[in-house]
Amino acid sequence: MLSRLADALVPAFGRLTVTTDPGATLAPGSVVVANHTSLADPAIVLAALRRLGVEPVVLATAGLWRVPVLGRALEREGHVPVHRRDQRAADALTGAARALDRGRVVLIYGEGGLPRRRDAGEAAPEDFRSGLARLVERTGAPVVPLGQAGARRVTSGGGAKQLAGLFTAPLRRPRLHVHVGTSVELTGGDCAERTARAREAVTAAWRTAASHLGEPVAPRELATAGAATAAAHPGR
Repeated sequence: MLSRLADALVPAFGRLTVTTDPGATLAPGSVVVANHTSLADPAIVLAALRRLGVEPVVLATAGLWRVPVLGRALEREGHVPVHRRDQRAADALTGAARALDRGRVVLIYGEGGLPRRRDAGEAAPEDFRSGLARLVERTGAPVVPLGQAGARRVTSGGGAKQLAGLFTAPLRRPRLHVHVGTSVELTGGDCAERTARAREAVTAAWRTAASHLGEPVAPRELATAGAATAAAHPGR
């Protein structure tokens, strides 16, 4: 239901385009890892993946399960709640592993949260948490990097700005782009190195998405991408 709803609603709020790397595949039992910039981007990513024939299981903040109607839909469709800073946090990896065992594609946000900045511009993914690397170590699942750009033109900033952006988006219809990269191997090395490789791959996919919108590369993006490369390949 969520994927169908996103696919129906997103075109009303923006102009979504989707590209993939040559040879990119979204095979059953894969983990899609995306950059997280806005409250709007989960719907955008779900709409893009549905266009590619995939309706994933999503790892999302547990607070959404307390929202009437939405919570029941999330539970019914097998999405996985993430209890941050809670003793139940590890349960999310167990739920994700079970979904992968059933042949589902799992969508995870490597950053584990939204950026604190209030501008609507594009910037590289922030530091990833270790959950993705631990999930892949546990399951051996292939990892597909996904970059999205433009979601902050729909909603970003403080509460009032978020609402204003959402209500005016159908008039503005900002351009949105999602790019799916080729699968990356997250085997070998320690957890920090695997996490850095994943972030580097998502940063590359995000950079491609931003380029399709003509968005400038933020100065911070160059520094953070370089830091991810150095962490993933020490001694290079």
